[in-house]
Amino acid sequence: MKLDISEKSLPVYEALASDVRLQLIQLLAKSPMNIKELADAVGLSSAIMTMHVKKLEKAKIIRTEMMPGKGGVQKICILDVDQIDIEFPQKNEIVREYHRIELSVGHYTDFRIEPTCGLATREHIIGELDETRYFWDPDRVDAKILWFTKGYIEYKVPNFLLTSQKPEELIISMEISSEAPSTNNNWPSDISFFLNQVQLGTWTSPGDFGDSRGKYTPSWWPIEINQYGLLKQLRITRDGTYMDGNKISNVTLDDVDIRQKQWTFRIAVLEDAKHVGGVTLFGTGFGNYNQDISFQLYYTPLQQESAAQA
Repeated sequence: MKLDISEKSLPVYEALASDVRLQLIQLLAKSPMNIKELADAVGLSSAIMTMHVKKLEKAKIIRTEMMPGKGGVQKICILDVDQIDIEFPQKNEIVREYHRIELSVGHYTDFRIEPTCGLATREHIIGELDETRYFWDPDRVDAKILWFTKGYIEYKVPNFLLTSQKPEELIISMEISSEAPSTNNNWPSDISFFLNQVQLGTWTSPGDFGDSRGKYTPSWWPIEINQYGLLKQLRITRDGTYMDGNKISNVTLDDVDIRQKQWTFRIAVLEDAKHVGGVTLFGTGFGNYNQDISFQLYYTPLQQESAAQA
């Protein structure tokens, strides 16, 4: 987890400002526990313990899952953080301004895909595997993982850029991998990315990873299918498009008409690709990175730019 010195990090700092909650973190570092076990361990009532757990859960330090127990369904608390880094502002550092939005994996607006395919929420698989019609199931908005062999999935993204702001670069971040029958760490797939109908470039995913359970993948999820992906950063600038720092095309912000009030972002495996190895997208609650698809547009206020030129 990465924090900074801003209001958005306050829930974490508040959650850690308690002797009881620090004890809970120590306990959960050893093994997951239910509410009653935690309450007994620190000598509190279950009602008070529930309040402490909600505070830690809100801060995303722990997560909870409903699981069967001896007396019925019980809420299991699981430590969800290994390390917290706090970034302090540097002296005389120029702080870049940006607009940021995260889209859930299931919030796509169009698709055209071929099996193998499927999607699931954190609690259950949606419909049946390898049936494309379930990609329009009403539950799909809650999907946190999806996969397909060939075709595309498309998202509409709001653009909050103002006329008084000059766009400098757009960073799109996601956890992604190939899609193999079952899993296969050596299963290359040429995955192409489009913004506003302009092809940004292609990245070859090395495989569909299943050698170990994903850090955030729910315990009910079958171990023999998609477990985790790679965190990839697609960056569109004024001089080209980059994947993790490596230039993949000459497409610029101007080429994609970045000032459109709504962007269209497409992830595709094309029919004529050399490696047709599918796509798996991981959102919060699955894989090794607890995030959805992130869009971060950095900009410069126009008045600030004019002052710098003067």
